[in-house]
Amino acid sequence: MKKIFLFFIFVFAAVSINAQQDKAELLQDLENDHALNPVNEIQTDISEDQDVMMIAKLKSAARLFGDKYDLTSVIMVLPADTELEILDSDSTYLHVIIEDYKGYIYAKHAIISEAARPVSPEPEVVEEQAVVPEPEPEPVQETVQPVQEREVSRFTYLENKYGSNMAARLMAGKIWKGMEAEMILDSWGNPGKINRVISGNVIKEEWIFRNTWLYLENDILTEWGPIR
Repeated sequence: MKKIFLFFIFVFAAVSINAQQDKAELLQDLENDHALNPVNEIQTDISEDQDVMMIAKLKSAARLFGDKYDLTSVIMVLPADTELEILDSDSTYLHVIIEDYKGYIYAKHAIISEAARPVSPEPEVVEEQAVVPEPEPEPVQETVQPVQEREVSRFTYLENKYGSNMAARLMAGKIWKGMEAEMILDSWGNPGKINRVISGNVIKEEWIFRNTWLYLENDILTEWGPIR
């Protein structure tokens, strides 16, 4: 039993010694990096100008660490010529951001340069103007001519054209044989339908009104009758 207990103590001691050696080697590596890259040799002056940002361009592939004190916290391996925005820096590491990832890279792996920070366009301020409604058009007053005035005007027109007696007969809607086609139009208006037959120099027409047909030869009324 004692042998087993002593065996476990020996194994635990051996593991502890190996861990201390690994940690000592890691610290030694960090000291070597500080010795190879003193503060005076690395120019990492981060501009405070809000319109300028510092860009780190990788000279070779490099690891992006989540914690600069933990070299096992590798987020990703970045290829050469990758450009990253610098947030902060010290003599050994650059605190950078790429896309949505923030982390640390060795300063010796990058070339630092300045770049203009993209400016977001300011929203255009549009002054609101009061909308003045257009005045509604005034209603057009239709001139309604009284029936009596229209009759007087029509009689005056017929009187001036045919004389008083003929104008009175046309106003009454009378027709007679020998009546000219123009008089019919002035008295009854246009027919609903006209049937026309031309025979040599004779033009025969049948004018169809609502209840009456009229028969004309060469624009002279010769006969009429009711429509059945």
